[in-house]
Amino acid sequence: MARLFGTDGVRGVANIDLTPDLLVRIGSAAAAFFGTSLSRKPSILCGIDPRISSGMLEAALAAGICAGGGNVTRLGVVTTPAIAYLVKDLGADAGAMISASHNPYEYNGVKFFSRDGYKLGDESEQRLEALIRSTEKPAYVTGANIGAIETDLEAHDSYVDHLVRSAARSFRGVRMVIDCANGASSMISPRTFRRLGAEVYVINNQPNGLNINVDCGSTHPAQLQKAVLEHNAHIGLAHDGDADRLIVVDETGKVLDGDYIMAICGLHMLRKGELHENTVVATVMSNLGLDIAMRKAGGRVVKAAVGDKYVLEMMRREGHNLGGEQSGHLIFSDFSTTGDGILTGIQLINVMKETNSPLSRLARQMQRLPQVLLNVQVERIERYHANPRIALAIDDAEDELLGRGRVLVRASGTEPLVRVMVEAEDEEQAQSVANKLAEAIRKELA
Repeated sequence: MARLFGTDGVRGVANIDLTPDLLVRIGSAAAAFFGTSLSRKPSILCGIDPRISSGMLEAALAAGICAGGGNVTRLGVVTTPAIAYLVKDLGADAGAMISASHNPYEYNGVKFFSRDGYKLGDESEQRLEALIRSTEKPAYVTGANIGAIETDLEAHDSYVDHLVRSAARSFRGVRMVIDCANGASSMISPRTFRRLGAEVYVINNQPNGLNINVDCGSTHPAQLQKAVLEHNAHIGLAHDGDADRLIVVDETGKVLDGDYIMAICGLHMLRKGELHENTVVATVMSNLGLDIAMRKAGGRVVKAAVGDKYVLEMMRREGHNLGGEQSGHLIFSDFSTTGDGILTGIQLINVMKETNSPLSRLARQMQRLPQVLLNVQVERIERYHANPRIALAIDDAEDELLGRGRVLVRASGTEPLVRVMVEAEDEEQAQSVANKLAEAIRKELA
C-alpha cells in the first residue's frame, strides 16, 4: 500500500485508489484514533460534496467508524469549512469531509479535522496511517460498543449564521455573481450573501454528481467573467468543489487570484492596525508582486510550504492572522480554522464597502510579475524525485534567468502531476523557460 495521506488528506480515483474497503479501514482506525483518550464512544461528524462517489464512500467510512466503536453524525452535502466550524460548534470529537476539492468528479478524498476545528497535522496523519496499516483485518467491536449513525441536515444553519456575523456591514447595493462549481457551495453561498443583502446571480449550482468543477468554478472562471459583464456586477466569486478556496472576478471581467485577495485584504488590515505582526503568510508559489506591495506599505510576507495546512501551521506558530495560497485558499484566523471561500468573499466585499472602492481599483495596489504555471501529466509521480536529468534541467533554467526570476518545480500532492512555475521580468522568457522544463519532465516521466 502506497502512502495514504498527501498534502490534503487521502486523495485518489474512486474505486481504484479510494475503495469502499479502504474507507472502512480508515473509518475503524479513525474511531480508535479519536477515541484513544476518551472513556466513551468518539463522535465524528461526516460531510460530503455532491460528486457521484461521495455517498458510497461516506457509507463505507461511517460503517468503519461504527464498527470501530465510534458514533457518526451525517451532515449531508456541506462545504469543507462548514465541517471545520461545526466540529467545535457541536462539540464533536472530530470531523471528516469526503471531497476531492477542485479535482474532476472521478476523484474523491477524505480529510479529517480534530475537535478544535483544525486539519490534522503531519504527525497525527502519520499516527492515523499507522493504525490503518497495523492489522490485516480491522479490530471491530461488538455488542453495545458498536457505534450508531444519525443524520442532521440542519446543522449547517449555524455555520451560515457564523458567516453572516463575520460581515462588517450590510452588503445592500452590491451586485454579484457566484459560480458554485456545481459543488458543495450550491445552496450555502447564495443563501449567505442574500442574507447579507446583496443582489445575487448564481451559475453552476445544479450538481448532478458528474458536473462538479467541469468547465466552471475556481479552476475555469471564463463563465463567471462573462456573467459578471452581462449582469454589470461589482464582483464575481468562483468557488471550487468543496468551497475552501476562492478566485474572484472584478467589475471589468479581470480574474484575480489568491495573491491579489491577500494583497487587498492584507493592506486594508495593515492600515487599520488589524494585521498581526504586519505580516501575511503565503507560500513559495505566491507572486513576488505580493511581497513588493506589502513591503512598500510597511508590511511583510513570509513563506510556508505549499498546502494550506502548512500556511496555517506557520500562522498558529508565529501568531499571524492572515495567510493563504495563490490558488485561493485564504485563512482569516480571527474567524476560521481553515481556508474558507465564502468567508474570503465576505472579507473582500467588506474592504470594498469600507473603502467605497471598486475591486479593480483595489487590485491595482499589487503589480503582478509575469508568472507561468504548467502542469505536466506523469505516469509515476514517485519517479520525479531525485531524477538527475530533471535536476539538471532546473539548474539550467535558473542559470538562464540570471537571478532576475525564479523557478519552482514540485510534485503535486493530490494528482499525478508535476507543477512547473517560472517567474521572470519578461513574460516571453518565463514562458520559454517553463516550456523547456515541462518538455524535460515529459521526456523523463510521461
